[in-house]
Amino acid sequence: MLVATASMRRSLRLPPLTAANLALLVACAALALPMLYNVAKFSWSTEQGGHGPLVLATGLWLLWREFRESDAPLRRPRPLLAAVGIALLLGVYFIAHVTGILEIEAFAIYSMFLLGAYLLWGGAILRQLWFPLLYLALTLPPPDTVVAAVTQPIKILISQVAVSLLHGLGYPIANSGVTIQIAQYELLVAAACAGLNSILSLSAICLFYGYLRHRSDFVQLSLIAIAIIPVAILSNFVRVLVLILITYYFGEAAAQGFLHNFAGLTMFLAAILSIFAYDEAVERARRRLRRTA
Repeated sequence: MLVATASMRRSLRLPPLTAANLALLVACAALALPMLYNVAKFSWSTEQGGHGPLVLATGLWLLWREFRESDAPLRRPRPLLAAVGIALLLGVYFIAHVTGILEIEAFAIYSMFLLGAYLLWGGAILRQLWFPLLYLALTLPPPDTVVAAVTQPIKILISQVAVSLLHGLGYPIANSGVTIQIAQYELLVAAACAGLNSILSLSAICLFYGYLRHRSDFVQLSLIAIAIIPVAILSNFVRVLVLILITYYFGEAAAQGFLHNFAGLTMFLAAILSIFAYDEAVERARRRLRRTA
């Protein structure tokens, strides 16, 4: 039994259970578990963070798989550098925790987790695990300032283009910023209809798909990542357009009820399928170019 356990530890390259390593693991758990509870309570239960549990589950599975397959050598880390980084992050965490800024608190703890992993395994393995570690960061809520900076231009762009298109088709419609007036109805292009939810959720799903399919092809993976934001904006523009037309023909209650949720699910599915079709088309075009060359 002892031989089997030692063999398993070597195959997984687990660090020795010294007092320092055990204390590090306990400290990480003591900080991470309450943070995850607060993130699940205040972020994952909302539209904006609804993708968090799925990203966490798939990200941990991918991290475990990549870690087992990693052939990077175990190298002695620089403990002084990591200790200074952890000390600075503890200060950031304490300030964010006292002031109630969950977003900064979560990113500080996640950064400390990365430094803890660096102390246990070294930098070579972490460089091989760059994608799962980056992917897991999508479970954390973005700062409100980033949310406002991203959504406001998208909201204005979507509302202006939608109003211009429908006005050109003869509909009685006008807008003031993100407020749209069509006939006797007034609509507000909220953040949920302005691209952020789709950008985060699409980024998570499509990057996971792209990495599994094109793990060794960084160019193809990058092309998928580049296409996510335009597809998300276009799909949300179509969603807003559909909701405006539903409001005009069927009334505000229909647009804010079942049809609102149905339109959102339909547009999100269309965006995912568009990314998959785009990936297939780009891959075929690249193969054709390589054959021609």
